[in-house]
Amino acid sequence: MSAPTAPRTVPVSAIPTSAPPMRRRALDWRVRFTALSLIWGFSFLLIKVGTDGYAPFQVTFGRLLAGTAVLAVAMAVRRERLPRSGRTWGHLFVAAFFLNALPFSLFAYAELTIPSTLAGICNATSPLWGMALSLIALSEDRPTRRRVAGLGVGFIGVLTVLGAWQGFSGLDVTGTAMALLASLSYPVGWIYVRRTLAGVGSSTLALTGSQLFLGTMQLALVVPLFTSLPGRFPLLPTLAVVALGALGTGLAVLLQYGLVQEVGPTTAQMVTYFIPVIATAAGVTLLGEQLSWNTPVGALVVLAGAALTQSRARGSGRRAPSRRTAQP
Repeated sequence: MSAPTAPRTVPVSAIPTSAPPMRRRALDWRVRFTALSLIWGFSFLLIKVGTDGYAPFQVTFGRLLAGTAVLAVAMAVRRERLPRSGRTWGHLFVAAFFLNALPFSLFAYAELTIPSTLAGICNATSPLWGMALSLIALSEDRPTRRRVAGLGVGFIGVLTVLGAWQGFSGLDVTGTAMALLASLSYPVGWIYVRRTLAGVGSSTLALTGSQLFLGTMQLALVVPLFTSLPGRFPLLPTLAVVALGALGTGLAVLLQYGLVQEVGPTTAQMVTYFIPVIATAAGVTLLGEQLSWNTPVGALVVLAGAALTQSRARGSGRRAPSRRTAQP
């Protein structure tokens, strides 16, 4: 929940896979893959619970603050150095807006009026937006019939989820548009990162921690302008926001960072396809959200299209660029 994440920060394509051999991890990668899927899948439920007690901007600020604290500790333990170039910090500021501050805030506002299940499914459209944008912005991304077909299939799935044949009746247009705009924000950020931050000389952990810090500063400026200081701190929403940041934004980044180095970006990014399934199950079972037949059917079609857009023709010598869906 990016990353949602989201669910997001820097894309897996920016994580070096040729790092020195890592020491054997205590937990098998499959266990960590499952944990990452659950963390990001439950992020949309946590957003919904958080907005029951706090304004959307406050939820986003708390999320980024907790996530930054986790990565700051990880950086201190690993003795990572912050980027030194002012130009790099400038690019990270822009990346923080598109990959963290903007999508996190949009999802929080969207879930004021739409179910967490729908928000999770909208998040799954991020690879579709990324495919469409990369054809325009990245000259090395040449379309193939399979990937173009995936784009079409994916957007048919979106229309199915939204119930287009019913004239979108019963659907909150504003909230849904915000969720879709949030999913669009991630690939905009990825493309910006690929163009500006490739080969800057800092580790992915240092770049990600710095990016989250800048996102936190952006929200620190916005929150006083649009919200007032909470009169109370209800327990459940507070715990939800802390968990959303510490787990869904902080720990999740560390888990994925390790997975990419151990099993590669292609396997690690498969977590994307489990997020809407887990988000839907969590929303229905724990929040009692209603689910019509077209929602899960459309979600499966969206995931099928997203998978096609990430595929490449058999025997192709050029590897399709890896993308990551920002955790919310």
